[in-house]
Amino acid sequence: MIADILAFWFADGPDVFRPAWFAKDPAFDEAIRPRFGALLAPGREGALDGWAATPEGALALFLVLDQFPRNLHRGAPEAFASDAHALALARRLVPGARMDLALAPTQRIFLYLPFEHAEEMPAQDLSVALFEGLRDHPAHARPNGTIDYAWRHRDVIARFGRFPHRNAALGRESTAAELTYLAQPGAGF
Repeated sequence: MIADILAFWFADGPDVFRPAWFAKDPAFDEAIRPRFGALLAPGREGALDGWAATPEGALALFLVLDQFPRNLHRGAPEAFASDAHALALARRLVPGARMDLALAPTQRIFLYLPFEHAEEMPAQDLSVALFEGLRDHPAHARPNGTIDYAWRHRDVIARFGRFPHRNAALGRESTAAELTYLAQPGAGF
C-alpha cells in the first residue's frame, strides 16, 4: 500500500511539485477516495504507525494523516481529525530521527506540513525552520512557494492563536478581528 500511495501522489516524480496537491480539485479528491479513503480511520487510530519505520513509509503515513483528510473532508471537522496524531509522529520522526533527510526535497514538505498545520507557536516556528531548509530548491523558494506559505501560516497563528478559516468547520465562534481577517481576499488556506 505504501508504494501505491507514493506512486499516486508523486506520479510525476519524487521531486516534482504538483499544483493539484494544494488546489481545490474535486476530480483529484475523488481519485483519492476509492483508493485510499479507507485508510483514514486506521491511520488516525495508530494502526498504520508501523509504516513510520522507513522514510518512504513515514511519507505515505503523513499523506494518509495530513493530506488525504483535507482532500476528502474539505470544510468538515474530519479534515483536521488526524492532525494531533500526525504532529506527534512528526515530532518524533523529523527533528528527532531526521528521517526527512532521506527523502527528496519535494517529498520532505509532507513531513513538515503537520508542523505548519498545528495551531501552536512552537510547531509553527519549527515549520518555518524546516521549510527554510528548502530555500535552495527553486520550487519551494519561489514567491508563493512552500516557504512563503510556512511563514504565512506562522503569522496567522502568531496573530490569532488559531486558524480562523477552520472556525466554521470546527464549530468555533470567530472573533471580530478574525472576521475582519477572513473578509480579506486570500485569507485562509
